[in-house]
Amino acid sequence: MNVLNDEILDEIRAYFPRYPNRRAVVLPALHVVNEHLGHVPFEAVVQIAELLGLAPAEVQDTLSFYGFFKQDAPAGRVRIWVCRSLSCSLRDSETLLEYLCQKLGIQPGETTPDGRVSLEYAECLGACDYAPAMLAGNVLWKNLTREKVDALLDGIGNREQGTRNRGTGERGEGTGNRGQATDDGSSTNGKNER
Repeated sequence: MNVLNDEILDEIRAYFPRYPNRRAVVLPALHVVNEHLGHVPFEAVVQIAELLGLAPAEVQDTLSFYGFFKQDAPAGRVRIWVCRSLSCSLRDSETLLEYLCQKLGIQPGETTPDGRVSLEYAECLGACDYAPAMLAGNVLWKNLTREKVDALLDGIGNREQGTRNRGTGERGEGTGNRGQATDDGSSTNGKNER
């Protein structure tokens, strides 16, 4: 069964000239599939392997190495990663993770029944200067507080009701730009940081 359409396959093929060999395209291909499907099912692993001229086990090996990729079911439309590195833990990230669990009614590694949010923990987001930190989609939330968690969840709810609310980090909405975030969570350039 083919799960990858021509658009996805063409997007993967676009990486061929940028890498020295097809094996090097495995990770970008996994990201492309994950972006489109919300996960990388085994059928997609087989198709990626065929496209790249590799054994499915070689693609699966790369996929299973990274905790980012889900394989069994699509992740929520917004994936929230709460950092639990030493810096973030010392600044109470575990309490904020528990707060998120309570608000969403799920535990880390789970997705809300409506498919809106997947909650996960990250070992490090590389934002130790701004601990505690959280990544929601493509948006880095710095100096995290309960109020910022509430703002994020309100924003996700508004998006679900059709209201545009910048910075919720839904898959594909991030611009990839990084700006300077203020302590209150607003961004000085309005892009991808809270």
